[in-house]
Amino acid sequence: MGAVVTAVIIGAGMSGLLAGIRLRRAGITDFTILEKSQDVGGTWLDNSYPGAGCDVPSHLYSYSFAPNADWSRTYARQPEIHAYFRRVAEDHGLLPRIRLQTEATGAEFDEADGTWTVQTAAGETLACRLLIVGVGQLNRPLIPDIPGRESFRGIQFHSARWNHEVDLRGKRVASIGNGASAVQYIPEIAPLANRLTVFQRSPNWIVPRVDREIGPGRRALFRAVPALAKLLRLSIYLASDARWGAFRHADGFVSRRMRQLALNHLEAQVPDPDLRARLTPDYPVGCKRVLVSSDYYPALMRDNVELMTDPIARIRPEGVELGNGRVVPLDAIIWGTGFEASGFLAPLTIRGLGGRALRDAWAKGAEAHRGVAVAGFPNMILLYGPNTNLGHSSIIFMVER
Repeated sequence: MGAVVTAVIIGAGMSGLLAGIRLRRAGITDFTILEKSQDVGGTWLDNSYPGAGCDVPSHLYSYSFAPNADWSRTYARQPEIHAYFRRVAEDHGLLPRIRLQTEATGAEFDEADGTWTVQTAAGETLACRLLIVGVGQLNRPLIPDIPGRESFRGIQFHSARWNHEVDLRGKRVASIGNGASAVQYIPEIAPLANRLTVFQRSPNWIVPRVDREIGPGRRALFRAVPALAKLLRLSIYLASDARWGAFRHADGFVSRRMRQLALNHLEAQVPDPDLRARLTPDYPVGCKRVLVSSDYYPALMRDNVELMTDPIARIRPEGVELGNGRVVPLDAIIWGTGFEASGFLAPLTIRGLGGRALRDAWAKGAEAHRGVAVAGFPNMILLYGPNTNLGHSSIIFMVER
């Protein structure tokens, strides 16, 4: 183990990069960022599926101190967002401090000298006085333990580990899951597949995605007059924050307005009353993240696409068996089943005072003071910690705070 540095940051995604920038601004340069992947960017490196993009307008989904006047459209796609984080890391001199393909496996606090010892998958240890954990909540794909999954003879992969070598053209494809990622990739793959079956456990509230190209003239104006881009950012923030009322008061004015917007959107795009009924949620707006899409419903209307709401009993070598005994033959399964978001720092093993494991401290649920600090784990800072996520605005704003 080498010299004790001021900080070790785990993760080079949005949160970890922000921590490094803030440390440098404070005059602290003896820190290391550990990143398990081959590049920076976190979730915007992992999620490269067709149609991947952000459902928060780009001028808000960016660091307040690093505005980008050159966003190409209202809702940027994954390559552009990843390039933004890479450029910010370069501009702020972080790359020399980042160790790529170095996975942290755990950390332990030494009460005698007040330091943390961080372990890596390669067996290396690093000592620091401040442990900053920025691993995020959306980096561990969740694949449900459905019986028979390993027996499937076709191709299967999770949306966050998209297999770009697989050609889906002419294949019988299933999307198991219909969440935020699925509503983006389903419209992209529907024209390619011979048959696409979308397995839905519960429907989502979906509002229109008003996505426009930002032309060269407008981008030049943002570069020439940065105050205009700041004003746009503020207007997006205020409009997004106004929706918070829909989540707090299920019967309030804002909630009723958003519910009606979603129902009007559904009715305008899905004329079939039976299909529309199966796509209508039976829970209040805000119980799950409200999705933003204008091409998901039209994809479901295609002749080669079927929405399946019957429960899955098991996976067979030839496809999916439903609870009623019907077997849907398949060549490929895409798991659009989200992430282990409630696991937080798993699979990291973190031990604080008295050697107590964080997973034991959180046995009844994860909690942290202001989402940042945990009692019994001195000098450990969480970014994107418990109760800091939100469903209506930019998580970057939350982490900056």
